[in-house]
Amino acid sequence: MTCMTMKGAYFRPAVEVDHVGRLVPTERRCFDEFGLAGRRDSSNGYRSAGVGASKLRARAEASGLGLTPRRRRRCARLEAMATTSAPAIVKKRVFTFGKGKSQGNKSMKSLLGGKGANLAEMASIGLSVPAGLTISTEACQEYQESGRELPGGLWEEIMEGLRVVEEDMGAYLGDPSKPLLLSVRSGAAVSMPGMMDTVLNLGLNDEVVVGLAGKSGERFAYDSYRRFLDMFGDVVMGIPHSLFEEKLEALKAAKGVSLDTALTATDLKALVADYKKVYIEAKGEQFPSDPRRQLYLAVLAVFESWDSPRAVKYRSINQIKGLKGTAVNIQCMVFGNMGNTSGTGVLFTRNPSTGEKKLYGEFLINAQGEDVVAGIRTPEDLDTMKQCMPEAYKELVENCSILESHYKDMMDIEFTVQENRLWMLQCRSGKRTGKGAVKIAVDMVNEGLVDIRSAIKMVEPGHLDQLLHPQFENPSSYKDKVIATGLPASPGAAVGQVVFTAEDAETWHAQGKPVILVRTETSPEDVGGMHAATGILTARGGMTSHAAVVARGWGKCCVSGCSDIRVNDADKVVVIGREVIAEGDWLSLNGSTGEVIMGKQPLSPPALSGDLGEFMAWVDEIRKLKVMANADTPADALAARNNGAQGIGLCRTEHMFFASDERIKAVRQMIMATSLEQRKRALDLLLPYQRSDFEGIFRAMDGLPVTIRLLDPPLHEFLPEGNIEDIVKELTIDTGMTEEEVFSRIEKLSEVNPMLGFRGCRLGISYPELTEMQTRAVFEAALSMTNQGVKVLPEIMVPLVGTPQA
Repeated sequence: MTCMTMKGAYFRPAVEVDHVGRLVPTERRCFDEFGLAGRRDSSNGYRSAGVGASKLRARAEASGLGLTPRRRRRCARLEAMATTSAPAIVKKRVFTFGKGKSQGNKSMKSLLGGKGANLAEMASIGLSVPAGLTISTEACQEYQESGRELPGGLWEEIMEGLRVVEEDMGAYLGDPSKPLLLSVRSGAAVSMPGMMDTVLNLGLNDEVVVGLAGKSGERFAYDSYRRFLDMFGDVVMGIPHSLFEEKLEALKAAKGVSLDTALTATDLKALVADYKKVYIEAKGEQFPSDPRRQLYLAVLAVFESWDSPRAVKYRSINQIKGLKGTAVNIQCMVFGNMGNTSGTGVLFTRNPSTGEKKLYGEFLINAQGEDVVAGIRTPEDLDTMKQCMPEAYKELVENCSILESHYKDMMDIEFTVQENRLWMLQCRSGKRTGKGAVKIAVDMVNEGLVDIRSAIKMVEPGHLDQLLHPQFENPSSYKDKVIATGLPASPGAAVGQVVFTAEDAETWHAQGKPVILVRTETSPEDVGGMHAATGILTARGGMTSHAAVVARGWGKCCVSGCSDIRVNDADKVVVIGREVIAEGDWLSLNGSTGEVIMGKQPLSPPALSGDLGEFMAWVDEIRKLKVMANADTPADALAARNNGAQGIGLCRTEHMFFASDERIKAVRQMIMATSLEQRKRALDLLLPYQRSDFEGIFRAMDGLPVTIRLLDPPLHEFLPEGNIEDIVKELTIDTGMTEEEVFSRIEKLSEVNPMLGFRGCRLGISYPELTEMQTRAVFEAALSMTNQGVKVLPEIMVPLVGTPQA
């Protein structure tokens, strides 16, 4: 908080936080206490009451409060303020938290972001949360609006919050004897996994690393330092990660080792020196060694990441609008890479794919959290932690139960164990598949955790859409074609052509081709291609990697951590054992089993049953709307009824004509006919087809209404595509007419704008025999089904009827 000068007196104003999180100066409290608060002034904040010193004293005496020495001093301050403007109310922008105390809570997501609000909540209910502070989303908004400059006074507020954290931890940023290292993470109000930036181990430099080494060992200290140099360079300075990766791989090759963990402390010291050279080579400047300068730049980088191309694209794809920006969470580092008694993990309190009530997650011994989430290493099952760190695991299970009961939802949790002590780093509502969402909702009602209305709100419309996606018809039939098995990261079935880049996936998708995106590992930059793909296959990464989390959120099939595959992006091939699959080859994925299958496998739609049936019964009890379906075939009608439709709102009869070559040929004969006799002959061929389809639809919708629309679209939609010569040749074959006759007929029927021309009821007026045939088919089918005991409720829609307007 900055100091102020008033009438020559230099003092630091006392402040309080009001109920909406604003800093209120003590002078404002004095004004209110004596009933002298000024009105809001657009230029000066709260104006002075304009009352002279004598009136101030008189009113104080009249209030019965008297003029004690303390009140006399306060009145003196008010006297000074009578001739100067009181400072305007300042919104609170930095909120601190630590175990058992916090300045925020879970209801403040729009201000603190999801991560910050939930950290504050976990701290307030007594879970072990590393102390930290959150910079509000409003500060990010101010940053964007002020020309990408840190808002005035914000840095001082950050430093004030940092001092609270330092006192709480007994460690200090930049102090080699009591080193405090920080993580700096983004956190918007809506979860955007992997889209914005994170920096870990901030605060290290050549002096601090020596102090850290004295406390925690040289290898750990220099491993943390080289990780920080890499991440800070990539995220904050814009240095490509690959430049650091090249130095690491060169050192491992020189030392004859394949794993990072095989490098010694001496090796890591050399790597730190190499990483520093990367800064000079890539940016022409030294690595910033001042920890406070590091923090300042990291905060700016997180604010900037709000408008990064990948974050903008993710918000566009997911239709995320109306957010102020991202919050920034600055938190004390805890370390999972301090040896075999440390580790890091990610878990869901229930299986996000199936909804099963069982902890579902992964754990890495001697690693940092980003190693799991980024898919850099393929982690082990959570049971590994149960075996090697039983006490920490027991506490984790208890915390999961506490959080589920507190939030009444399935939670996604990140945690770290530092030398056998558990720390909770993040919690949020877990993303889940459609199948998982429905089962979790039903189970939580049965467990008494939530009521039916709350359970219904837990399932999104998109979740139900996922449940209507196809599965493989007969999984046992393709067993001999399974060429690899990875982790079943997101369920469902996907069939498509292989592509190797996000850009190609988007391009091929735009051309109407189903694609399988194959990557060594995905990154946030791949989000556009992931959205375009029908399925995703990665060689690395676990069940909680970026690919898995994003795919589950979108209901896309994903197989991750498939260690049997070798991806060659340069040659655009993937090698699986002896099989070489090139770009454009067909591949099938089973996201429920992790199987990778050669070729195109047949798919079938899922059924409405089990938990989904129970869930939809709850919805039926509450809903007010009547839901009908579009269905043009008996199979569509049966599927609609099985999925709860209360009738068919639109049956488009023209779609029946595309069901076979014989039907389309008869339609073309009808269109090209030059006489009533020719047209009736063609319609006689179509009548049994239409009657049969209507019978099947009426049978499927027994007792429910069916609205049948007579032929609506322009006639050209039934004609072949291509150049005029090819069209004429095909119509000549279909109709038996000469080329001259076909040309003549086409010229007679041609229109400037067919969509506004000869279609719908106009066809019926010009060719009443067409309407007669369709109507006959409807009523003959209705009579036939009625005679078989089916209750038929047909409705006929005459299309494109217009009403003249004066």
